[in-house]
Amino acid sequence: MFKDFQFPKDFLWGGAIAANQAEGGFGIDDKGVSVADVHRYYPEKSNEEIHKEQLKGMTLAQVKENIEDKKNYYPKRHGIDFYHKYPEDLELLADMGFKSFRTSIDWTRIFPTGEENEPNEAGLQYYDHLIDKIISLGMEPIVTMLHYETPIEITLKHGGWHNRDVIDLFVKYGKVILDRYKDKVKYWIVINQINLIQLEPFNSTAIAYDTVDDYRAASFQAVHNQFVASAKIYEYAKSIRPDLMIGTMIADCTAYPYSCAPDDIILAMKRNRMQYFFTDVQFQGEYPQYALNYFKENNINLTITEDDKEVLRDNTMDYLAVSYYYSQMVDSKRNTMDLASTTPNPNLKANPWGWAVDPQGLYNSLSQYWDRYHKQLLIAENGFGMYDKVENGKIHDDYRIDYVTKHLLAIKKAMYDGAQVIGYCAWGPIDIVSCSSAQMDKRYGFIYVDLDNEGNGTGNRLKKDSFYWYKKVISSNGESLNEG
Repeated sequence: MFKDFQFPKDFLWGGAIAANQAEGGFGIDDKGVSVADVHRYYPEKSNEEIHKEQLKGMTLAQVKENIEDKKNYYPKRHGIDFYHKYPEDLELLADMGFKSFRTSIDWTRIFPTGEENEPNEAGLQYYDHLIDKIISLGMEPIVTMLHYETPIEITLKHGGWHNRDVIDLFVKYGKVILDRYKDKVKYWIVINQINLIQLEPFNSTAIAYDTVDDYRAASFQAVHNQFVASAKIYEYAKSIRPDLMIGTMIADCTAYPYSCAPDDIILAMKRNRMQYFFTDVQFQGEYPQYALNYFKENNINLTITEDDKEVLRDNTMDYLAVSYYYSQMVDSKRNTMDLASTTPNPNLKANPWGWAVDPQGLYNSLSQYWDRYHKQLLIAENGFGMYDKVENGKIHDDYRIDYVTKHLLAIKKAMYDGAQVIGYCAWGPIDIVSCSSAQMDKRYGFIYVDLDNEGNGTGNRLKKDSFYWYKKVISSNGESLNEG
């Protein structure tokens, strides 16, 4: 019976952040400039306008201008100063009882431009201390190799990830951190949300859209190169320590059909299949025919060598990390195969950024991924972005507690049906800069950070109501979710 089902004792309760959204420390210890560091905040724009800017990507002129810009604010260069405050922040997470902590290593701290022959020792020493602190507090480190931190020189000198030269540059970096941390880090995610080339185009590919003739084709070539780089990383990891767990990660972007009309169902099926494409390649080791047909029908000509096919076939990933925040819906009369083309679901409520709250969507998605691949699953990100209000030194975030409760129960239901979910990393367990909007006001944390969208504030940390709630969830191994 479902009511008697329990989370396993070794379930990895925890949380996740990204280096570029939290660390700050811009330019310190020879850190280079990454694609995240040229993402400016637009105080004059609405949430919808900011979203449209993100979907568009960046021109080469914008990239160069933003690198030199001394006037405007670039929040990801500052984060929440996790670079200096990580010991205290990690202790707060340990106080919640975290069993795991996911973060990324910023490529530009190790190879500031990506092109250096030797790694930056100061950057490695920072991550030595960070990882040691995570472990000392009883948490399993889960490390992402690339979380939107491609060196900006990859854009300026190589044009972005669609250039095959970038494969070797990334593999060089990957080998360095694998060699350094193979005895400390078991779980690795090679590339964060490898499927978001249409929703996070510049972050994902580092391609300035005005430097290529066909941005969509260049983006899919970039993903192919990331597939190959990931497979080569996997091959090397297994050669130095076979028990390392090397995973890929996607953002769940599957969609419901708007109605039972056959055209709606077929559009949803085709859209979903092109989302499964990213994991089909990395788990099945080859390009599926439906994807090859899609590329041919859309005049997308990829360079795929015989060596590429071999390395993909021989080095499929160990597990699937999934980020899930909301569900989507498509209407054949209004929508296309474009990932950004969706229709609001009238049955669901959304947060101020238009993200529809749908716990059953997570149960559905996890079930589909498990049935398709039978690979272990990790919830790499899940959380509720909202404007939080401090009242008499407290934050009463019942809406966040409600959201996470329902999503954890959805995960439990998928596990009851057989899905092997190994852990849950709540996104932004401490408030950090938003990836998509560069806002601080879009808060996810169980811990409040006193900074506003332009970096003003004390930076002090404050426990929200959800802090104490999540602490109880972990200490009870999820049993407290059944209360009430």
